[in-house]
Amino acid sequence: MPHSLVLNLLPATPIPPGYLTGKHLHALFLTLVSSIDRALGDRLHEQKTEKAFTLSPLQRSNHNRPDHTLQWDYQQPVPAQTPCWWRISLLDEALFSHLTLLWLNLNPNQPWHLGPADLHITSILGTAQSTQPWANFCPYTQLYEQASDHARQLTFRLCTPATFRQGNYDSALPTRECVFHSLLKRWNRYSGMTFPETLSDYLFPSFFDLRTELVNDPKSKWAGCVGTIGYRLLGDADPVAIKQLNTLADFALYAGIGRKTPMGMGMVRRL
Repeated sequence: MPHSLVLNLLPATPIPPGYLTGKHLHALFLTLVSSIDRALGDRLHEQKTEKAFTLSPLQRSNHNRPDHTLQWDYQQPVPAQTPCWWRISLLDEALFSHLTLLWLNLNPNQPWHLGPADLHITSILGTAQSTQPWANFCPYTQLYEQASDHARQLTFRLCTPATFRQGNYDSALPTRECVFHSLLKRWNRYSGMTFPETLSDYLFPSFFDLRTELVNDPKSKWAGCVGTIGYRLLGDADPVAIKQLNTLADFALYAGIGRKTPMGMGMVRRL
């Protein structure tokens, strides 16, 4: 069962911008895991291939961008006592179960460290909220059962920059193959239901309003795309293929798309 958890945070001290990168938030997640299960934290740290979790950049709760994207680049510190939130998605039910003690024994007075800053986790949201659209959960079987078998328009909002591996290089262009093969790979790995690799053959871009953006990493910069893109199902796709593609579109909330999703990239929502 995929879970999309939103942690509400309150920094006790200012967070310098240099510690708001994906690398440092990834380290914070591993610290949370290791506080419950040291061996699991070590295994997740050593994984080099597909990972069963994604992370968002840290978000200030009162900061809404007009284009509905999220904030991933900070030039100024986040002041102390600024309410923030942070999304963690887990694609593997076993991973969620391992971390149950963390959710159940939450101590709002315990500080967690993001660089030199102290953070307090004030609450964790795990169900759909009218004020927080990134919190949710849904069994894989239910994602499939409730997916439409006739909707032919699949539209996404790319809320943090997405980049895709093509050969030896990265590309910021969200082609149908890049987007849906990314979703398909994660679905087939974790859901227990295998969809065919030819599904994207039915899809063609029908609308796009995109721009490229840079993500600064301590060692490099990553070019990605943000904005809105829609795909239309054309041809003689049968209801099963339509249902499978709609399932993948709904799954995108949890899985993200493209590379570096454990570093805050590739967060998407279906519109």
